Amino acid sequence: MNSDKELRHAALVALVETDASIKANNVRALARCWAAGGMRLDTTAVIVAPNTIPGRPARPELVLPKDLKHRSMVTPEGRATLIHAMAHIEFNAINLALDAVWRFTAMPADYYTDWLSVADEEAQHYSMLAAHLNTLGYHYGDFPAHNSLWEMAEKTRGDVLARIALVPRTMEARGLDATPKVRAKLAQAGEIRAAEIMDVILREEVGHVSIGNRWYAYLCAQRDLEPVATYAKLALQYAAPVPRGPFNLEARRAAGFSEAELQALG
Repeated sequence: MNSDKELRHAALVALVETDASIKANNVRALARCWAAGGMRLDTTAVIVAPNTIPGRPARPELVLPKDLKHRSMVTPEGRATLIHAMAHIEFNAINLALDAVWRFTAMPADYYTDWLSVADEEAQHYSMLAAHLNTLGYHYGDFPAHNSLWEMAEKTRGDVLARIALVPRTMEARGLDATPKVRAKLAQAGEIRAAEIMDVILREEVGHVSIGNRWYAYLCAQRDLEPVATYAKLALQYAAPVPRGPFNLEARRAAGFSEAELQALG
């Protein structure tokens, strides 16, 4: 089997790449190849992953969230730190989407297409932020970062329902609430280009969370589960972080959360 021509194998190859820029470029090329019909898809193959996932560069240093220093937006370094944090989130999001493509078997073909499209857009987000960071005299890896997003991916690697419920619909949905505040902070500090990038990210992240909601609804229907109660059970089982407001209800509605789900946020 030529694994380079099979989508799930190719997604795993992209996932183990350690150079962030190469990973982003490879993902974009992979998405183009898939869209052009240049690859096949095997939804049933059981793939054994190496121990080196996700591939990541030696830097940034990964620390606990509480150990990250808060820097003032008044200084160039402080602004670069915030942009770096956003780039790190997008780099992790590439890995999360690629992992959703290769790891889970027996899903409809549209599932794999959806998550590859997410990986493609996350790669674009990362590349825009990393390029802007470079114009400020810094590079991705220059500041410490945390690993919370991937830690939840590790917890949910055994069940696609838990993965979809607790990564795109929980961890990434928090970005819908946080991004407008980050955008405003950057704009107020004079980082107009960074603010423009955050506009693109928010618009496309609504679509990513919507994809999460689509497949969560599909899986709940397939397993004859009630979505709101099932989410509460999974969040408790996997010790998911409790969403804290204020919530961007407009973006969450646009992403497909039901009124019952929004009410359950508290």
